[in-house]
Parts: sequence; C-alpha cells; structure tokens
Amino acid sequence: MNHDDLRDWSKRAADWAHGYHAGLRDRPVRAPLVPGAIAGQLPPAPPEAAEPMETIFADFERIVPDGMTHWQHPRFFAYFPANAAPASMLAEQLANAIASQGMLWQTSPAATEIEQVMVSWLAQALGLPARFTGTIHDSATTATLSAVLTMRERALDWAGVQAGLSGQPRLRLYASAETHSSVDKAARVAGIGQENLVKIPTDARLSMKPGALAGAIAADLKAGFVPAGVVLCAGGTSVGAFDRIADCIAVAKSHGLPVHVDAAWAGSAMICPEFRSLWDGVEGADSVVFNPHKWLGAQFDCAVQFIADPAPQIRTLGLRPTYLETAGREEITNFNEWTVPLGRRFRALKLWFTLRAYGLEGLRARIRNHVAWARDARDALAAIKGIDIVTEPSLSLFSFALADEAATEALLARINDDGRIYLTQTRHQGRYVIRVQVGQFDCTQEDVAMIAKVVAEMM
Repeated sequence: MNHDDLRDWSKRAADWAHGYHAGLRDRPVRAPLVPGAIAGQLPPAPPEAAEPMETIFADFERIVPDGMTHWQHPRFFAYFPANAAPASMLAEQLANAIASQGMLWQTSPAATEIEQVMVSWLAQALGLPARFTGTIHDSATTATLSAVLTMRERALDWAGVQAGLSGQPRLRLYASAETHSSVDKAARVAGIGQENLVKIPTDARLSMKPGALAGAIAADLKAGFVPAGVVLCAGGTSVGAFDRIADCIAVAKSHGLPVHVDAAWAGSAMICPEFRSLWDGVEGADSVVFNPHKWLGAQFDCAVQFIADPAPQIRTLGLRPTYLETAGREEITNFNEWTVPLGRRFRALKLWFTLRAYGLEGLRARIRNHVAWARDARDALAAIKGIDIVTEPSLSLFSFALADEAATEALLARINDDGRIYLTQTRHQGRYVIRVQVGQFDCTQEDVAMIAKVVAEMM
C-alpha cells in the first residue's frame, strides 16, 4: 500500500465507519462468543507474501465487528464508556496521519503547546484555579501512578530515584475502599506495597471519615512509619462514592501530606456548576485526574492530570540526557518529563476539536440529560416487583439487585445475553449488585428507557 492507495482506502474506511455507527442499535452490545472464537479464524502463521487489500479488508469486515463489544453502542450502560464523538474521531485520523512523537517540544511544538492550552481550557471549564497546570496521559492509571511516585519521592526527599528503595523507611498511603483499583496498582508498582495502602473507613454516604484518616496517620507516625500521601475519591467506579474532599484535604495538609484526587469518571460532570458541590475543596489538592474520554466525548485514550506545582513530579519522573536536550531552550516544556512513558501521542488535538465542535454548553446538555435519564431509569426499575434499588444515583450511576444473589447473577447473564443493553456488576457492602451507568455520547432518552423494559422482560 502506498499513499495513493491509502487515500482510496481511507474513503472506503470512512464509509464503513458511517454505516457501522448508523447500524449499532441493530447489533447486540456484547459479542455472543466464547474465548478462542476469533483467534480460531486467523492463520497460525504470518504471510510470507503480500496480500491484496481487498482480501484484508474483507477479512476485517467478516471477523472483527461481530467479535467486538461495541463501546459506542447507544445502549452501552456497563463500566464507564470510552466515548468517541465524531469530531474526536476526525481529530484522531489527522493525528494518525501526522504520526508525530511528541516526547519533546522540539519534536512536536504544536502538540506540546496545544496540550498546554487544552489543559488550561479544561481547568477553566471545571472551575479549577488558574494556578493548576497539567498534562495528558493515556489513562487515569498512569496519572495516579505518576502522582503516587511523586508522593513517594517527596516523602523520601528524592532518595528513592537515586539510591533505590532498599533500606528506606516504610511508607504509607491512605485511601478508602471506594477508590479505584488503579490506586492499589500504583502502590504496588511504586514499591510502596499493598500492605502499606491503608484503607480508611467510610461513613454512611461512603465518604472517607476525616477523623479516621487523622487517626490512621497519627498511629503510623507513632509506629515509626512515614506517611507519604492521600488519594481521595470523587466519583468511585463501583457505586459513585465521593469523599469529603475539603475535610480530608485539611487533615492531610495538617500533616504536610500531598493529596491526589481521582475524579476519572465524575470529573467531566464538573463542567456543570451545579454538580461542583460534590467535590468542594478540590482546589486544595496537589493533583487531580479526570478522563475526558469517559464523558466529554474525547476518544480513548485521554486522561488529564491537573497539577498545582509540577516541579516535584518533574523532579521524580524527568530525565534529560544530552540526546533529549533542545539547544537554547533549557526551560522549555517537555511533557515526557511529567509522566512515565517517553513516547507521547498527539492527544490534545482531539480535545481541541471536540471542545470547539460541541462547545461547553453542548457538552453540559449531554451530561445533564444523562443524569436526568439515569434518575428516570432508577424510578422505572424501582417500579418492577422484586427489584431493590441498592444505591441511589450518584450523578448517572446507580445499582440494583434481587433479594437472592444467585438470582441477581442469573438476571444479569440473561440481560447481557439478550444483547439489547449491556450492564455490569459490582459488590456493595458484600452484596452482589448490578450497576447502571448512563454516559454514552450518542444515547437517547429512549435508549435509556430500554433498561427497565429489558429488565422487566428478563425477570
């Protein structure tokens, strides 16, 4: 294939994509397959000779679409969606065509500077103070790891990156059980260890108890441990829990501890001023992450980390050997120094396109609709005999169950095998429950109403 061929096939791919999205409602949301079904359709060895693109594209059409869970399906109510607004998809095509490697300012000046401006735009959109700067990671997992690594090094006065962790004091991190498993992973990967991630009790609203946080820090100091930082939850993945951000930050700051706020899903809702009370006090955090790819329409992957002072994170993660220097530009921003990977995609382009193509008002309208429609779905499910609403809507996320756990599991299996909608499960206070999360970019009120219709039929 050459660039002339690419032009023709790109047009054909665009036509295929248009038809794919137009027909999504007619597909089952989740592929009804068994493990190995797709691999079994592929040759066991690579081809020695080039194959015609007609054959390759035909195989794609035959194998791939029916073997996918369709994340852009308007009745995808499982997990949190990885959205892809059309404007974002267009930007990704252009970014792919340019195929830049944005590790340094000099390797992609536009990628770096558009990223700086997009972080500023988003901070303004979410009502964060102007002092926050930041960067775009692939996912919230990487952003949280970057924050935790920085916490580690601040606690060790940067001895870890120089001498290693052997012989260092025992560090402690603090979070609640409602935080995402990426916090656990960060504790493990950073060398702090799962046993040193202290899970703080929560109150009846599933919010971290500030008094319990203070008590845990005091106990660790008495035991000779070194507290390193606190990770707070703003919209938990399981059932949408929010910590008491301001109160917990006050406890952390009284001990000089940095705070990272994980708002990966719910952070997008903060473009709507009426929801910002949910994370009151966030302006006191050292680091905040949210994923525009979850609820603002930006195509995966796109996680924004806001940072009050980037210097400690750059000191932790930055390396600048001679071959990565920009002559005469010692103070230039090189975003590879703000995160774990050296290589960087041009992720800011899709934010630039998406924010301009829909505007904040258009994006706010979608989020407000999703929240309202989720409440309608909650009420419709509550009216079905045998359904117990276990957790009330947190923005657009709630959960329900039947009285019997086995029956709840069986109901979820029937719902997902039916294919018209897709839901997923979690455990809440030991109980197996079914999660409902409304947030797919193109879903309609009628799509959301389908939840109760399917559940009633599957009972």
